[in-house]
Amino acid sequence: MAGASDKARYYLEQSVPELQELVRKQIFTKDEVSSIARKRSEFEHKLSARGSTASDYARYVEYEMNLDALRRTRAKRLGIKATSYTGQRRIFFVLDRATQKFHGDTSLWMLYLSFARKQKANKKVAQIITNMLRLHPASPELWIYAANYAWEERADITETRGYMQRGLRFCNHSKRLWLQYLKLEMIYIAKISARCRILGLDSRSPQEESLQDGQDFGQGLITLPHVTTIDTGLESITADSALPTISESKIASTPALAGAIPIAIFAAAMKEFQEEPTFGTQLFDCVADFHGLDCAKRILQHMVQSLMAATPTDAATLTCFIRELLVGLVAASTLLPRALIEVLDRFELAMRNVNSLKGSLEQTRTREAISQHTIKCIATYLEYPELDPDIRAVLTAMIKTAWAHCLRSLKTKSSRSSDETIALLKILHLHGFKDLVQPGVTSALSIWPDDPQLLAIESPVVQLEQLQ
Repeated sequence: MAGASDKARYYLEQSVPELQELVRKQIFTKDEVSSIARKRSEFEHKLSARGSTASDYARYVEYEMNLDALRRTRAKRLGIKATSYTGQRRIFFVLDRATQKFHGDTSLWMLYLSFARKQKANKKVAQIITNMLRLHPASPELWIYAANYAWEERADITETRGYMQRGLRFCNHSKRLWLQYLKLEMIYIAKISARCRILGLDSRSPQEESLQDGQDFGQGLITLPHVTTIDTGLESITADSALPTISESKIASTPALAGAIPIAIFAAAMKEFQEEPTFGTQLFDCVADFHGLDCAKRILQHMVQSLMAATPTDAATLTCFIRELLVGLVAASTLLPRALIEVLDRFELAMRNVNSLKGSLEQTRTREAISQHTIKCIATYLEYPELDPDIRAVLTAMIKTAWAHCLRSLKTKSSRSSDETIALLKILHLHGFKDLVQPGVTSALSIWPDDPQLLAIESPVVQLEQLQ
């Protein structure tokens, strides 16, 4: 068996023709080449000896990357178009040795992938991803990375779904992987819907589309980008082009655009996590970010129905039950008044459902959680300066009703989190509910007397700007 020095000498001998060419083309001087050879010798002996680490390979790769960048800069300045040897091959060789020896170090795999993608070596990237996933099948982050590459670089939905589905076979307990899979399918529906709109196959009226385009109200909601014919590569299609006549209703009713896949993902995810309401809320929020899609309302309705059937008294479930009607509605929408009436009915129904819980403490805390999320949801509409006075009055009454439940929890010292209470006080002060803020501060201080943010507003004279 060859010793460490023999192995290092073998690898160094392979780089001799490359160094000779660098001298012959005057890219490097003889002294510089000698320095390069000495540095490589140090690295090779260190890697071939016992006790080498992954960081040794990383430093070797970094050195070779810097050397290759310097070689390309000098070659460009000297007008040398190409050389017989490139640093890319050597860097790939070092990284391949690194991942073979330290195959459990994911940072080396990510370094390998990053360099291969930078060099646009697509076949090499596919090979690296295959080897990496074969050795690390239980890492959700690597499956997500592979799926993102297939979607962003190759625009292949079949390959992307394949990565996600295979990842879920190995990492079925990863919530992040389920969320990313659901998000992928929603993005794909958005892309197909955009193409249908460009081809004139969208069944929405111009008024509905203009209203959708004007939905710049609401924080934290993803607005779908406007897609033009240039983006989709359909700029050569004109009105006189021979396109097949397709029924708009038929397109809208296809399973792909009707949300059948996201609904199936939601059902499988909830079954995997035993109908956990908190995770159901995360899935609900993921779909709510795509409220501009025609199928989003149907998907959200199905989610709420499933959550209410499984956990009708849970705070997370009841919060989704109340929020569903307001998803995607702006303050200027004509549908808002009717939606607010139904929201108020659902809020009262949620409070009645809580009565079935055993124990007054659990009831109080559940009511508080529902009220907190309700206030955060409806308070955003008060930011709209041209809001109808009647709607503003209804929103104000709803906030006062919800805050009464929160205040009751504070007075009975049942509240769980000072952060949530302070966040609510910020919202109330921002919208001018100062008459509600001071009792809340007083009650909160009885539970958390040492909280610095509450102590800063203990006196009624002190302004609440410090909370913002």
